[in-house]
Amino acid sequence: MKYLLVLLTAALCISAVGTPAPCAAQEPGMKLEEPIAVTSCGQSPGPVRLKVFLQRLKYDFTYNLTLTAEDLIAKKETGTPFRTLFIVTGASLKGMGAAGVSIDDELTRIAALIDEAKKQGIVVVGTHIEGMSRRAQGAAAGDNSDEQSIDAVCLRSDLLFIKSDGNEDGRFTVISGDKHIPMVTFEKNQDIMTRLQQLFAK
Repeated sequence: MKYLLVLLTAALCISAVGTPAPCAAQEPGMKLEEPIAVTSCGQSPGPVRLKVFLQRLKYDFTYNLTLTAEDLIAKKETGTPFRTLFIVTGASLKGMGAAGVSIDDELTRIAALIDEAKKQGIVVVGTHIEGMSRRAQGAAAGDNSDEQSIDAVCLRSDLLFIKSDGNEDGRFTVISGDKHIPMVTFEKNQDIMTRLQQLFAK
């Protein structure tokens, strides 16, 4: 059934003349703005990779793996609210243990965070950086926390920012098509910088 859904979504993303529809476009039709917030849903190592490229680009960003709705409100009260929120999906039992949180804690925090972001008009970017190694291939038997993280973030995002090999089963293509969320993909970690420059181009 999942395979059929992927094929159906792919078909819907192609017009009668074979032109890719917006859900498959690399140019999402939106330009992101600073200041930027970066957080995690699941405390995986993925956000560190994004942080490195944002630093190299000298963008105005805040890196907080446990960012809360209250943090967004406090930032707004300073007169310089966040304009873009990257939430990096992927759950690490080790990372959550070190942070003293469970996947349920993370899902609750992220739900409130996205609610506040939507209220403020902050663009939410559902981000998956670690590929299939941070999905079913790397999970312990019976552990679906990675997929829970993806559902909590990507289904409510304004833009998807996805490493291509993490979409081998079409998971993010289906979300993009079903929810009409534009998706930008990249092949290698080195491509992240190029994609960011395109998205934040003034």
